[in-house]
Amino acid sequence: MAGQEHEQWASRVGFLLAAIGSAAGLGNIWRFSYVAGENGGAPFLIIYALCILFIGLPIVIAEISIGRNARGDAVLAFRHARPDRAWYLTGGMAVIGCFFILGFYGVIAGWSLKYFVSALSGHLWITDNYSTYFSGYIAQPIEPVIWQAIMMALTVIVVAGGIQKGIEAANRFLMPVLGLILVFLAGYSLTLDGASQGLAFLFAPDWSAFTRPSVYIAAIGQAFFSLGIGMAIFLTYGGYLARGHSIPRAAAIIVAGDTLLALCAGLAIFPAVFSFGLNPAEGPELAFITLPGLFQLMPAGKWLAILFFGLLVGAALTSMFSILEVPVAYFIRRTGLSRRTVTVALGIIIFSVGVPASLGYSVLKSASIGSRNILEFYDYAISNFLLPLGGIATALFTGWGWGKAKALEESDFHDSTIGKIWLFCLRFIGPIFIALAFFSVSFF
Repeated sequence: MAGQEHEQWASRVGFLLAAIGSAAGLGNIWRFSYVAGENGGAPFLIIYALCILFIGLPIVIAEISIGRNARGDAVLAFRHARPDRAWYLTGGMAVIGCFFILGFYGVIAGWSLKYFVSALSGHLWITDNYSTYFSGYIAQPIEPVIWQAIMMALTVIVVAGGIQKGIEAANRFLMPVLGLILVFLAGYSLTLDGASQGLAFLFAPDWSAFTRPSVYIAAIGQAFFSLGIGMAIFLTYGGYLARGHSIPRAAAIIVAGDTLLALCAGLAIFPAVFSFGLNPAEGPELAFITLPGLFQLMPAGKWLAILFFGLLVGAALTSMFSILEVPVAYFIRRTGLSRRTVTVALGIIIFSVGVPASLGYSVLKSASIGSRNILEFYDYAISNFLLPLGGIATALFTGWGWGKAKALEESDFHDSTIGKIWLFCLRFIGPIFIALAFFSVSFF
C-alpha cells in the first residue's frame, strides 16, 4: 500500500463531512428533484426513504467495514477479506466504473459551473427563453468541454493534496456552506404564495402510484446514485478510518445527512415551482431550463440563482473528490507512484472518457445508443446497472461470503440483535429488491 498506508482522517468530524459530501452531490439536488417530479413526489419519497433505510444504510455500513478492515483500496479490501475467492473483482468493477461515472458527472458539473458564472456575471439574464439558451449551450462543441475541464482540474487539485490537506480540508469548508445555502433557499421557497401545493406534492401521497413498478425502480436507482453505493467510495474512505469509531453510528449520520439534504433540495425547489404554476416533472432540464426562468420571476431571484448554482457546483465537487479517490487509491498501490502523479494522470484519462458525453448534444449527437444519446446512456446505465450490480455484490459478500462472525465483528455490531437484522437485510432484502429492479429495467 505504498503512498497510502500512512494516510488517515484527521478527525471523526472530518471523515463524516467528507463522507456526507461524497453522497450529497448532484444526485441530491439536480437528479433528486427531477426524478421525484417524474414519479409523483410523495409516493416516490416514501419508497425512496424505505430503500435508504433497508438497502442503502446496510450497504454503507458494509462498505465502511470492509474498507477499515483492510486499510486499503477497493480491490485490496476484498482480496484481504477473502484471498481464496474472486470477490476482488467487485472492487475492480468499482474502480473501472468510476472512470465512466466521473466522466459523466463532470459534464453535468460543468453545466452547473457555466450557469453559476453566467448568473454571477449577469449573462444568464439576457434571455427569457431558457430552453433555447440551454440547448444552444450544450450544442456547442467547445464551451461545454472547457467547463467540464475546469471542474475536473479543481477536483484533481484537491485530491492530489491528500486525505487530510486535500479532501478533508475542502469538505470542512464546503459542506457547512452548502448546508447553509440549501436551508436558506428552502426557507425562502416556503414563504412564497402557493408553497403549500409543493408541500402536498412532496408529502401527500397518491396511493395509486404505489402500484407502478417504475416508481420502485426509480427510487432504488436514486438511492444508489444519491448515496454513491456501488462505487466503493465508502469502502475507500473506510480504509482511512481509524479503529475506535463506531461504524453503524457513523453510517447512520452519513445516510441521515444525505437524506436531509435531498429533502431540503425538494423543499427549496417544489414549493417555488408550484407557486409559479410550473410543471414539477420537467425531467433533467428542471435545474437548467425551468429554474432560471423561475428565478427571473422571483423577488431577488438573481441573487437566489447565484446561490443555487453555487450550491450545485459545490455539491458536484464534494462528490467528484470521492469518486476520483477510488481509482487513485488503487493505482497508488499498484504503481508505487506519488499521489500527485497518479491523480493528474487519472484526471486526464477520466476527463477524456467524459468528452464524448459532453459532445453528445453537438458533434456526436447522431451517435445514439438505442433511444438515448451518449450522456443519457451513461446516466441510465450507471444508475440502473453499474451501481446496483456493485451494491448487490457488496451485500452478498458481506452477508454470505465474509462469514457471519467476521462481518459482525468488523462492523462493530458484534452479536447484537441489530447486527442480525443488518445481516438479514444484506442477505435477503437488498439483493432481492435490487435484483427485481434490475430485471425490470429495459436496457434500450
